[in-house]
Amino acid sequence: MPQLVDGKWVRGDVAASEMKDGAFHREPTRFHNWITPDGRAGPDGQPALMAEAGRYRLFVSYLCPWASRTIAMRNLKGLEAVVGLTASNPILGEDGWTYDQPVDAGARVGEIRYHHQLYTASDPHYTGKVSVPVLWDMEEGRIVNNESADIIRILNSAFDHLTGKRLDFYPAALRAEIDRWNEPVYARVNNGVYRAGFAKTQAAYDEAVSGLFDMLDELERHLAAHRYLAGAHLTEADIRLFVTLIRFDAAYHGVFKCNIRRIEDYPSLSNYVREIYQWPGIRESVRIDHIKRGYYGIRHVNPTGIVAAGPVLDLDRPHDRHRLRGLGVFGS
Repeated sequence: MPQLVDGKWVRGDVAASEMKDGAFHREPTRFHNWITPDGRAGPDGQPALMAEAGRYRLFVSYLCPWASRTIAMRNLKGLEAVVGLTASNPILGEDGWTYDQPVDAGARVGEIRYHHQLYTASDPHYTGKVSVPVLWDMEEGRIVNNESADIIRILNSAFDHLTGKRLDFYPAALRAEIDRWNEPVYARVNNGVYRAGFAKTQAAYDEAVSGLFDMLDELERHLAAHRYLAGAHLTEADIRLFVTLIRFDAAYHGVFKCNIRRIEDYPSLSNYVREIYQWPGIRESVRIDHIKRGYYGIRHVNPTGIVAAGPVLDLDRPHDRHRLRGLGVFGS
């Protein structure tokens, strides 16, 4: 796929670093600064900026599960009036992520049409993949962070003093359990669908799809007895899993050949997806039309670009999760 090379946009399949022996390996993100209430360093000593209403903006795609994590967290935390949001066109083409109309990136940068302009504004010699989401500083005209796992934790705590909303999706009492789930869910589910879909050898595909469905089977067993991944409380672990599951039947099952089973074939997982989708603020983070157009528009896995008509998803159908003990969110 195209990428930046020394600050220049290069079309064509130049991101070869993500493929090794026919297997897909995700390129690490590069921007890892933080936002804190008072501008003090982040949790691991990262340089940080002060939380201010209206200063920061999320640049996202509704296609992308990594970006959707951040949209969901922004909504759950009630940050719509505090942190701005700009969504790209769902089709990832030769110009990368693009915006249908010029969008304001702040006085120092001005209007942009291409997502890669945010990267070169932050580093004129940037080389590498240009990804969403981006947490952007409108005042300084630079990327604060482009790692979704970091961004959801920033949104979880940095702006609480501005909103008074104390919901905590990474509470200290559950962090060990949340982290225990995050690691295998990322490796075998979140990234596993991409490893299956982008595989260029049968062996790489077989390994990825086997690991993916083994993990889905394990999740089904766990969620048959537990309301959420970490127990009785909805946490970031659930949001991180949900964004892949909500795309599964609509896109990954067909486009990425993750077709041993559908999520709809798992009673606990399918009810779990519907419950989280029906949480206030979550349905607004999901655009099935963008998801289908975007994934079916990836030409190296679907050369015709034809978008499948189905499946029909009834995400508002009642779920059965009330049978399990649930305590909502910490701080609610």
